[in-house]
Amino acid sequence: IKNLIVTAATGAINTKFTPGDLVVLTDHIKLTAECPLRGQNLEQLGERFFDMTHAYAPEKIELAKKAAETCGIDIKTGVYAYMSGPNYETPAEIRMLRILGADVVGMSTVPEVIAANHAGLCVLGIVCCSNMAAGILDQPLEHEEVMRVADKAGAAFQRLLKEIVLAI
Repeated sequence: IKNLIVTAATGAINTKFTPGDLVVLTDHIKLTAECPLRGQNLEQLGERFFDMTHAYAPEKIELAKKAAETCGIDIKTGVYAYMSGPNYETPAEIRMLRILGADVVGMSTVPEVIAANHAGLCVLGIVCCSNMAAGILDQPLEHEEVMRVADKAGAAFQRLLKEIVLAI
């Protein structure tokens, strides 16, 4: 394995994003003590201390942008904030994440990206904004909305992923 494409449903923090938007990840913020590499290091997988400057491979980000253009998909780029869940975030947490520079928030992806970088894989992250994050709209967050929006964006997401895989 040389490449890994991670996908997820996320809440949109950036108010220029809307539910259904696809976002190519350029970086992430991890605000938890959780780490998939805790414990003894497996040297055959990678060095104990490794660089995360380009956790999301710049060449794969550019490839995804070109693939989106080919598919006629308006794609965004942004920073992913990782929160442990399974509960949705509070409005105060979302305000904090916005100040820190996050565009989207989710409960997965980052541990996988850390492990993949540790193993020397080239990572591309693409997420679907399935809802506006807590406190942005005056309405409660509902899992059914997340599922509905993700289903609606599914066809475009599949076209984009197919184009990216063919290009790789």
